[in-house]
Amino acid sequence: MQSVLRTAAPAVSNPLMGSRMSYRVAPAPASSSTAFRQVTCMAKKKGVRLIVTVECTESKSQGATPSRYVTQKNRKNTPERLELMKYNPNLRKHTLHKEVK
Repeated sequence: MQSVLRTAAPAVSNPLMGSRMSYRVAPAPASSSTAFRQVTCMAKKKGVRLIVTVECTESKSQGATPSRYVTQKNRKNTPERLELMKYNPNLRKHTLHKEVK
């Protein structure tokens, strides 16, 4: 009692294995008019780390386009606004970037 699945798909030769193999494609599930897709998402964490945006202060004072970066900070360790030296591609130098709200 041996069950063999054979389909109407043509046999394909595999040059790496040197043998002939067959495959079958499963039929798509029947669509129902009342069926809908359920999207589940996990609960948002109220963690210690925040996502903040830092903006160039030098180009902002000149009226030029300020460069912005997105980074994370620890709310407990740095409760004040974040200040970093980052590269501004418009001015082609490292400038002071401060956190914006």
